[in-house]
Amino acid sequence: MINTRQQLEELELRNLHSYALCSRDSRGRFHHDHEPEYRTAFQRDRDRIVHSAAFRRLEYKTQVFVNDAGDYYRTRLTHTLEVAQIGRTIARALGANEDLVEVICLAHDLGHPPFGHAGEHILDRLMSEHGGFNHNHQSYRVVTELERRYVGWKGLNLTFESLEGIAKHETHFNWSTIKGIQADTRGSLEAQIANISDDLAYNAHDIDDGLQAGILTPEQLSQLAIWRTLCERIAWQGGTLDEVTRHRFIREQIGMQVDDVLQATSEKLADLNPLSPMDIQTHHENVVTHSPIFKEQNRALKQFLYENMYYHFRIVRMSQRAEHFISDIFNSYVKEPRQLPTEYRTQLSTQDPYRIVADYIASMTDREALLEHRRLFDPLTRP
Repeated sequence: MINTRQQLEELELRNLHSYALCSRDSRGRFHHDHEPEYRTAFQRDRDRIVHSAAFRRLEYKTQVFVNDAGDYYRTRLTHTLEVAQIGRTIARALGANEDLVEVICLAHDLGHPPFGHAGEHILDRLMSEHGGFNHNHQSYRVVTELERRYVGWKGLNLTFESLEGIAKHETHFNWSTIKGIQADTRGSLEAQIANISDDLAYNAHDIDDGLQAGILTPEQLSQLAIWRTLCERIAWQGGTLDEVTRHRFIREQIGMQVDDVLQATSEKLADLNPLSPMDIQTHHENVVTHSPIFKEQNRALKQFLYENMYYHFRIVRMSQRAEHFISDIFNSYVKEPRQLPTEYRTQLSTQDPYRIVADYIASMTDREALLEHRRLFDPLTRP
């Protein structure tokens, strides 16, 4: 027996809670597009993202460690997949739309430039007089403008619900200027799940990568309440932290954090008693949240990671290299835009050349940026 799209939509209506966004109730797409027979609208959105060029490039984009630092460390792609896995788990438990959560999770970093946050910071600085650069805004532009896969329109033509979830990934950008996005409401329950899953995954895998790299040690982490709790939960008495034990710590951390999100969020939902998705979006605060204790522990963990990992001399050196490479490439293109590839050069007569340069650089992987720097500045490398 084959499940048709209509039957899949009926399953959503029966299985999801009243506050979930159902694909049958989608406001549709900017451009009319016949929906497939065996996938819901949100499932189709997910598939379009997975098949996009921007998604494939995430494999060679930095998370914290530059791509050539080693094969073990997270990349933007592995981070994205971990976020999606956590998001699906939380959505399933809360009766939210798992497919929509997955769409938002898979798309949330599509606009990230090479070299991680160092790349974003330098691009934002270079673009300060030309609208700045924000990877959340860039992710939205990737799916609405920059991906070119269809004859009739730019972008991926995702549903409004997916676009709004991507747009309202935690950011300070003014979305009131974006067509079709309700600027006066917060993200859907599914968007909030994607946001907290991103944060949760980020903290866990940065500890994992930091320990693997030797930048962090158990002795340093012992100053954190969350680490001491993890030690108690797995009955670890200290000593050499082998690979299996390290994996136990990270699994336990993710599981403990997910449990807390589910408990704290279910209490919020019980108090609010939302009867529709809009009840979530018009509430005065996010419903998907951690308990006060875990909020404080996560705040302390983030502060610890900034002081002991993100500002570690090895990471700072990589960041400085990244800023050097991107600044050189950016300034070279701005000085002579005719160096740009044809598909970007043809846009110069109708669009801001600074934004075109930023779009091109943001699309690069780490190794593409390194190779482009050699082409532009190494006399022994062929252009």
